Amino acid sequence: MSDNPGAPDSPPGPGAARRDRAARVHPLARFLIRRILLAVLMAWGITLVTFILTNLVPGDPVAANLGQRALGDPAIVAQWRAEHGLDKPLWQQYVIHLQGLFHGDLGVSQQSHRPVSQDLAEFVPATLELAGAAILVSLLLGVAFGVIAALRRDRAADHVLRLLSLIGISVPTFWLALVAFYVFFYRLQLTPGSGRVDAALGGAAPAVTGLQTVDALLAGRWDVFTSAVGHLATPALVLALYTIGLLTRFTRSAVLEVLGQDYVRAARAKGLPGRTILFRYVLRSALVPVITVAGLAFGSLLSGTVLVEAIFAWPGIGQYAYKSATTLDLPAVMGVGLVVGIVYLVINLIVDVLYGVIDPRVRLQ
Repeated sequence: MSDNPGAPDSPPGPGAARRDRAARVHPLARFLIRRILLAVLMAWGITLVTFILTNLVPGDPVAANLGQRALGDPAIVAQWRAEHGLDKPLWQQYVIHLQGLFHGDLGVSQQSHRPVSQDLAEFVPATLELAGAAILVSLLLGVAFGVIAALRRDRAADHVLRLLSLIGISVPTFWLALVAFYVFFYRLQLTPGSGRVDAALGGAAPAVTGLQTVDALLAGRWDVFTSAVGHLATPALVLALYTIGLLTRFTRSAVLEVLGQDYVRAARAKGLPGRTILFRYVLRSALVPVITVAGLAFGSLLSGTVLVEAIFAWPGIGQYAYKSATTLDLPAVMGVGLVVGIVYLVINLIVDVLYGVIDPRVRLQ
């Protein structure tokens, strides 16, 4: 408003117009836009870090792929390095790598002689299925056990669940996998053997998603679905044991903290049912730290299944990464690193979205 009552109001400046447009955008939309832009920047950082670390690995990829006898012929060595672009400076190799990524080209594996993207499309779904089943079981059991332990604080159920969670965190996963395979398959014959489906079924269902259970359902192959679930159960439970113990302890701690808040006491004083208080007030506030732990746990499951996949002969990305690292297959190693990094980014983005959905205060920050 001008100091002169008769003068007209001055038009708003460009800064005020921008603030008005920002105010019209939903807080959750602004929150998501910021997180997506940050994820894009971090994805570029992943490509740079993966490329640098892969090329800093000690060893000669030429010797690992051609052998010692071929190293005695300089012409063969020069030809092999030129074919795989290793004769160029590192900065130029990185630029070529980025150009290929923009076109969906991750390079060609020096071992399988196939595109790395084709190899990953074959191995990644197996690990996703295994890690997805493990995190689903972990969330269901870990959150339920944590809530029960908090509601039965310092009682028998609380002590038992805390002891079980401590065992789950302490037992090495590879040792548990060996024991489970030996006891339940070799000794008791209660679970199927290695692999993803029984070989007697004449092959798996036609690949659509790469997930055996989902593809079997899409094809109507109930025999394959039953076999796939049976093969999936033991390694998934082995992987889930550590995460169950972790989520049990975090959920118990978070629920106990929320139960001591004033608004929970006020809800009880008003006579609200215990189930309403638990699901509407307590769990909604306690799930924020639990979601963080679950997101990190899923990323760890996806990238840490090497030994479990080896024991159960599960053809996943862990085995592919191990073979690629031992043979210095640089394009495959960079492809695996990029996929794992992108998975972490996607999981963190999903966790951020869930933050905004569960807790309105996050959207307004």
